[in-house]
Amino acid sequence: MTIASLLVLAAAEAEHTGNVALETVIFGIISIVAFGTLAMVTLSYRNVANRHAHKAEAYAAAHANDVQQAGHGH
Repeated sequence: MTIASLLVLAAAEAEHTGNVALETVIFGIISIVAFGTLAMVTLSYRNVANRHAHKAEAYAAAHANDVQQAGHGH
């Protein structure tokens, strides 16, 4: 066998048949699941301050005199 025929055989053996798009679909599915999970975590922190408004009001009433006026014009 010559080098040329070995290269042809190696190229024919290494040739890949199939749909590459179907093989990479799993990466899209994984990314959609990951970003969906992160979106759910982000949305779970939505409106947290209003859930504990009674605590914030009690703290503000207890520490009303502790507020120092600082900044421009105060």
